[in-house]
Amino acid sequence: MIDLAASYAFCRRIARTRARNFYYSFLLLSREQRDAMCAIYAFMRYCDDISEDEGASREAIERWRRDLDRAIAGLYGGNPLWPAFHDTVQRYQIPCQYFHEMIDGVSSDLEPREIQTFDELYRYCYQVASVVGLTIIHIFGFESRDALALAEKCGVAFQLTNILRDVREDQENQRVYIPAEDTRRFDADLRKRDENFIHLLRFEAERARRYYDESRPLIELVNERSRASLWALIEIYRRLLTRIECSNFDVLSRRIRVPTWEKVGILFGARLGAYRPKG
Repeated sequence: MIDLAASYAFCRRIARTRARNFYYSFLLLSREQRDAMCAIYAFMRYCDDISEDEGASREAIERWRRDLDRAIAGLYGGNPLWPAFHDTVQRYQIPCQYFHEMIDGVSSDLEPREIQTFDELYRYCYQVASVVGLTIIHIFGFESRDALALAEKCGVAFQLTNILRDVREDQENQRVYIPAEDTRRFDADLRKRDENFIHLLRFEAERARRYYDESRPLIELVNERSRASLWALIEIYRRLLTRIECSNFDVLSRRIRVPTWEKVGILFGARLGAYRPKG
């Protein structure tokens, strides 16, 4: 049996080595909150790995779903993730439906996929990203239920940004998330970076920016001690979108990232109160 401290240590190792953008914002939280975020991230990482690794199958996904239900009931088996995950879910009273929706989202990536409409894309973004936002605001702490709708929009903004960054990689995996209705509208070929391609991706980037702007009041709705962390997380993703735009959407030849020095600068800005309203 893995004890609770060892389980949290295991989750911290996963987050440190694989979270990239997420982990920087964790550093601004209390130790208890940081550990909880690492536990949730480790669960998300397992979900992604099960859907993307060699041998991914619906059977593996359903086994993971059953393991989730058993862990929530206090039956951890041999996976060192579960004690910390269960403790976090109980401590922060996180609705378990969110984790099932995460699994629904990643299971939809098991087969080749081509999104047809923005409504279909929004549903996908909700399952793989908005439910993450809905989960972590319980760790941040909030009182107004308005925070739930804003966290949903924030998750959509994050996932739209990821989709723009990963156009080439997703196509290589036979997944096309930019809606076919938009591709037809701009007469674009997602394999060819020409003017039509750039106009299409600019349209999608503007859509993502609207979701960032609409979700910004969320920062003021979470617990005050968590605002710096949430601001940093949002700012890192906004900077990623900005870098994609500034590259003139050169996403077919390289993977665009926010460099470490810039993320560190965002953390310093957060510590100095950059998230506070001006005036």
